[in-house]
Amino acid sequence: MGENTDTRLWHPFADMGAVRHGELVIERGEDVWVWDSAGKRYLDATASLWYANVGHGRPEIAAAVARQLGQLEAYSAFGDFVTPPAHELAEALADLAPMDARIFLTTGGGESIDSAAKIARRYWSAVGEPDRTLLISRTAGYHGTNGFGTALAGIPANRDGFGPQVETVQVPHDSLEALGAAIEQAGASRVAAVFAEPVIGAGGVYPPLPGYIEGLAELCKRTGVLFVADSVICAFGRLGSWFGVERFGVQPDMITFAKGVTSGYLPLGGVVVSDRIAEPFWKAPGAPVLRHGATYSAHATCCAAALANIQILERDGLLTRGQELEGALHDSLSQLAGDASVAEVRGGVGTLGAVELSADVLERDPGAVGKVVAGARSQGVLVRGLARGVAVSPPLTATVEHFSLIQDALAHALSTL
Repeated sequence: MGENTDTRLWHPFADMGAVRHGELVIERGEDVWVWDSAGKRYLDATASLWYANVGHGRPEIAAAVARQLGQLEAYSAFGDFVTPPAHELAEALADLAPMDARIFLTTGGGESIDSAAKIARRYWSAVGEPDRTLLISRTAGYHGTNGFGTALAGIPANRDGFGPQVETVQVPHDSLEALGAAIEQAGASRVAAVFAEPVIGAGGVYPPLPGYIEGLAELCKRTGVLFVADSVICAFGRLGSWFGVERFGVQPDMITFAKGVTSGYLPLGGVVVSDRIAEPFWKAPGAPVLRHGATYSAHATCCAAALANIQILERDGLLTRGQELEGALHDSLSQLAGDASVAEVRGGVGTLGAVELSADVLERDPGAVGKVVAGARSQGVLVRGLARGVAVSPPLTATVEHFSLIQDALAHALSTL
């Protein structure tokens, strides 16, 4: 858009004073590429917002959506209603899950987090432990922006200014000892669940320390606290498996997902709920009812998109590429580690990584991150700005050659600081 325009669209996480006259209009996409309204092509090094796992412009998904729209766009899943694609998707996801499970569908990641939080607290009430309401999360964790997700946020700026939150505790993301101490201090009989991303995404791309996820699962099992794996970013190939946590050999009580389940072609998310947690609500007629759900839960056309997306991940061998490509992406980004403006390069677990700027650069120029994002964009590469650096998470169809383009664009951007 030109400088004389003034958008009416309020963008999420945006400095609207700057954006109102300066939107970047993305008009079309094909595989790892997108084009703006002026015809300029960009390498989508972020898979939009961590989600375009199969790449842009897949005709198979468009065709599946069109077929479903032509038959039945959607119908409520409340009560006993169901549509064929919703039923089929739930069966498919349950079969792919790392534990025996039921599937609760939502319309996105933030809604999935709030659903998991409410299911956790409602479960404890149903089994006679209503004092288990406390939720624990980790520093740098991002769990969406709904009510519970905001309270769970390990990024302080995402909590500030919204007033009192649901009671939560944040612990350092790299310390099992701190987590154990927090559970002990609160009393396990008060703690409902721990929320943890297998790889922290928006908070800075922090892979877990060796043994951390396994230790977290064991600690939760020992104390009776529920383990909720937030795999909204990590699932559907991003870490090389269906839900990301499989590579750590753990079976969470719940797994939240969204993004890659449709590769973002339509909004969809959900919670994989272990049979043990679902059982009080499923055991017999007259059991407690989970009085929670969204109007568009199990939306038929969104489910059709997810089924087509899952078929592509399987057919094209994309599911495992998240792990197959992780070393090459990390190696490319690591070439930037010698730059004086770089404090750290992170990655190596899944096809995602981050380049953090040095404290000196950030202190000298608070706008440095934005300059790196803009510098890479000027070279035709879209990267995601974080609090202290930039992140990349390209589609799983990307190649080593694309990683070289990302490296070169970031090198150029860093040279301008």
